[in-house]
Amino acid sequence: MEEDEPRAPAPPKPASGSLPIRARTELFRVGEDETGMRLDQVLPRHVADLSRRQARTLLDLGGVFVNGVRTKVASRLVATGDEIKAFIGGALARAQNRVGEAARAHDAERLPSFTVLFEDADLVVVNKPAGLLTAPTPESDRNNLADLLARRHARRQTLFVVHRIDLQTSGVLVFAKTPQANRRLSERFAAHDIDRAYLAVVAGAFPDDLRTIDRALRGKRAVTHVAVSERFGTFATALTVTLETGRTHQIRLHVGGLGHPVLGDPDVARASVRGPRPPRMALHAARLGFLHPVTGAPLNFEAELPADLAKWMERLRVSSP
Repeated sequence: MEEDEPRAPAPPKPASGSLPIRARTELFRVGEDETGMRLDQVLPRHVADLSRRQARTLLDLGGVFVNGVRTKVASRLVATGDEIKAFIGGALARAQNRVGEAARAHDAERLPSFTVLFEDADLVVVNKPAGLLTAPTPESDRNNLADLLARRHARRQTLFVVHRIDLQTSGVLVFAKTPQANRRLSERFAAHDIDRAYLAVVAGAFPDDLRTIDRALRGKRAVTHVAVSERFGTFATALTVTLETGRTHQIRLHVGGLGHPVLGDPDVARASVRGPRPPRMALHAARLGFLHPVTGAPLNFEAELPADLAKWMERLRVSSP
């Protein structure tokens, strides 16, 4: 499983009129002399380089927790001993100094669009574009696919996040709409009873005879099956990747650990490739298959390669020997 991270693929630009924002988590307790102050007043006192306007934006994003509960009310009065945790990073850096409905209207204008592939009373299957988070993060509960899906109708729906893919990964995702569907789908993902296939373009000439990567990640068994689907000279290789297990960043860590990182991966140094650089991380969740959590009917979904990666790969074909 390739999971979302609450960070951008490159250092984000700061909000208009603000100082550069350093990704960090700030934790503090309210002092006796601060009792009765507004939350948007006390935050700048403890968080370096955070203005009161930015504090309001951070609160509206959902990046502040008071005593373990996400809190968005800027006017909330704090009390001695309250534990306040602020998650500051890419979400705040990308945000405009707007709050409430104005912020959400602005978000809707700039977020990439998604496509619903299938929906019934139990689940919804979506083709997620690159640049859109799967689900809320500690930094923000806005600007993510789960929230956008839940807000499609006048009455907000309840959705359950069954699995995730990275911010800069595109492709097929399933969300559950009922507790029963969530439980059964989660059990199948935990048991690896899911058909998942990705397209990845990696640096260098990936060996033809390497078909399975079996290397533990964070102390847990992780198995990735790979097959070369196309070569771009000796500089890049397109792989069809299927997951036997689903660990966080499994594909990226497995191929990167062999010296063939996914091109465009923001967590590794840029690989030297003769030809055009990728528009973003060259990883796409192309296929997802599973049994319906209620009816048991087999379901299979495919997402075509997005235009940004398709055009880039065509340029690779032209430029490679």
